[in-house]
Amino acid sequence: MDTRQRLESDVKDAMRAKDVLRKRTLRMALSSIRLAEIENRAALDEQATLALLHKEIKSRQESIADAERAGRPDLIEESQAEITILETYLPEQFSEQELEALARQAIDQAGATSPKEMGQVMKILMPQLEGRATGNDASQVVRRLLAE
Repeated sequence: MDTRQRLESDVKDAMRAKDVLRKRTLRMALSSIRLAEIENRAALDEQATLALLHKEIKSRQESIADAERAGRPDLIEESQAEITILETYLPEQFSEQELEALARQAIDQAGATSPKEMGQVMKILMPQLEGRATGNDASQVVRRLLAE
C-alpha cells in the first residue's frame, strides 16, 4: 500500500474514531497531494508524495516559530501534534553517518573536489534519498564534505 492509499484509509479510520485532529491533518495532506496532481495533470509517484509530506511538516514547523513569536502555546502544541501525525507516514530517516556515506559516494562518483561542484553532487545524491532525508540536510553534509 503506497502512502497516498494509507492516508486515505487512515482518514476514514480517523472519522470513524472521531479523531478530529488526525482527520483534519490527513485531509490537509491529501488536499495538497490532490492539488499537486491537478497542477501536474498526472498522479504523483511515491517520492513526490513523500516530498509533499516533508513540505507539510516544514510548513508546520514555520507555524510553530510564528506561534512562539506571538506567544501562542496552544498553536505550538497543535502544530507539534500535526507534525507527529505526518511523520508516521515518512520512511525512517537516514542517520547522520548513513547520509554522510551516501554523500561521499556521490562526491566520488561526480569527481567533485570543491564546493563549486556541489550541484553535480546533489544531482546524483537527491534521487538516492527517497524521502529519507531532506534536501537541506543533504546539502549541508555535501557542503561540509566538499569544504574539507
